[in-house]
Amino acid sequence: MTVLPTLFASQQQGDLPLHEQLVRTLREAILAGHLPLHSRLPASRLLARDLGISRSTVELAYGRLEAEGYLVRKVGAGSFVALAAVRPAPRPPQSAAGLSRRGQEMALGGACHDVPEVGTTFASSQPDPRLFPQALWGRLMQQQWRQRASDWMNYGDPQGLGELRAAISSYLVQSRGVVCEPDQILILTSSQQGILLATQLLIDAGDTVWVEDPGYPGARTAMESAGARVHPVPVDEEGLNPHGDHPAPRLIYCTPAHQYPLGVPMSLPRRMALLAEAERHGAWILEDDYDGEYQYDQRPLPALQGLDGQGRVIYVGTFSKVLFGSLRLAYLVLPRPLMDSFCRARAAVDGHSNQLQQAVTADFIRGGHFATHLRQSRLLYQSRRDLLLAELAEHCPGLTPIHSGAGLQCAVLLPPGGEVRWTDAANACGLGLRHLGQFYLGPPTLEGWLLGFGCLDNQTLRQLCRRLGLLMKSA
Repeated sequence: MTVLPTLFASQQQGDLPLHEQLVRTLREAILAGHLPLHSRLPASRLLARDLGISRSTVELAYGRLEAEGYLVRKVGAGSFVALAAVRPAPRPPQSAAGLSRRGQEMALGGACHDVPEVGTTFASSQPDPRLFPQALWGRLMQQQWRQRASDWMNYGDPQGLGELRAAISSYLVQSRGVVCEPDQILILTSSQQGILLATQLLIDAGDTVWVEDPGYPGARTAMESAGARVHPVPVDEEGLNPHGDHPAPRLIYCTPAHQYPLGVPMSLPRRMALLAEAERHGAWILEDDYDGEYQYDQRPLPALQGLDGQGRVIYVGTFSKVLFGSLRLAYLVLPRPLMDSFCRARAAVDGHSNQLQQAVTADFIRGGHFATHLRQSRLLYQSRRDLLLAELAEHCPGLTPIHSGAGLQCAVLLPPGGEVRWTDAANACGLGLRHLGQFYLGPPTLEGWLLGFGCLDNQTLRQLCRRLGLLMKSA
């Protein structure tokens, strides 16, 4: 059964006999597609009980609809819809004129949407789901459900499950150089939620926010929707460059471990200079460490938060790139004075994250499975990075990788005019190229593409690089 019919009292049907009201209700539901072809209707006895009417009334209505061709009734099997709905023509989209100014900014702003189909094009920058230990995860989930099902069916703490916060804290201190305790961690649904929450709580309309240029469009959308004056700060080979003539910021957003989208790590002198600028202006720094776990050619520098002696850095982390995207678990590491306000705001947004998934993730980390999975993933993605660079050198000599020492994607430079010349043609062939121009707030200073390789097997990587090379030679 797809839909349980309900009789609503209305001016149009109030004077009709009950069986006629039921006939009209079911007929309209079938014609509208709410009761699809071949769907099974409730038995007359059950429907009569649920609607508070006699069974003979339901039988009369079912018989009438069968005679009209809407239903077919089979002895011992039930009553089934016999007519497919005729869909009306789609209505034109309604105007967004009723949105608030903030709503319009959010609706029109840019964001990064990872493609649901993985392993076929350069478009995706997500981990390979084939590598994840799915059977192990399933066992941990079953174990948690058997032992504490009643706990996980209740509402949870807006700050997040204590055991997960403790596991994250231990991991961050040892592996990312973050200085924190479990009570400084706030569990969220996504890093984007963390960015949006920070902008809503820390920025007033008219405040200036520094963002990397080029940079992550989702962060820019969050800032603009809060009414901020978003100021682009250029990125060079050392990362965001705070030197120069820039207005005083209220908030600085950056990706120090692996700049998005160019991939360069922020140098230690730049990190120290950025911390000094934040202290000088009384600004907050929002450090987005979206995939800092994947470093291939050198040991990563400690997180910017670990160098902060003034309590001005808010660290954003996520499990989307190291476990799997649909897990929907991320976190903020907050200075203690902000913790209570952020927890209250988080409760106002959506209450709390999924309790069962939090518990399983905590078990996954504490059992050593997270470290094992991360180590195996890093080796695999490094091999795919190496293969990508080799294939590009052979088939696409006109492309120059910018910095490929980390992450699940690699930015490559094109000759001047290359984005306009090749992007549309390449994507028409299904290559899934993201051009760097879309990540700039100001006029683009570089032309190139962002190539995701993390979820591409070796054969697919080779095929895509060869197809891209042939296209560039023929264009």
